Amino acid sequence: MTDTILVLIEDTLAPVDVQHLLALHEGEQLAYHVLVPADSDRPLLPTIVDNLGLGDLKDALARLRGKEPTLTEAKATASEQLAATLAEFAAAGRSATGEIVDDDPLPALRQAAVDREAREVAIITYPHAWLDTFHQDWASRARETLELPVLHLYSGTSELG
Repeated sequence: MTDTILVLIEDTLAPVDVQHLLALHEGEQLAYHVLVPADSDRPLLPTIVDNLGLGDLKDALARLRGKEPTLTEAKATASEQLAATLAEFAAAGRSATGEIVDDDPLPALRQAAVDREAREVAIITYPHAWLDTFHQDWASRARETLELPVLHLYSGTSELG
């Protein structure tokens, strides 16, 4: 049986993200399973802090006004992100499978770890000032509940979270 790496993402993986991920296990034949949350319920304060930190006043004000994607919109976005990410794996010469999960991806991540007998988890996100600082990010939460190695990479870079 091939070892499985679970990959939790918040946005489409860029070619550089896939290359960084594959380079971690160069020469090994692994199965990759990607989980993409349908993000329809973004936390108010952390989202606003991130928006303001990036100088994105428009999105911060929209979030303050309660504007969030509907579940249908969130699922459509997640579906596009999953398809594009799987295409990036294929372009790198590796196949991958994937699924869309609920807004809070941790229950699905725990279940996938059991179902697929995962060897480790790679979580690829953008930096989130509030969540990362207070260890409420997906990687910190996953480390608390999973009995697996959890690697947190920042999207588009080789920086660890």
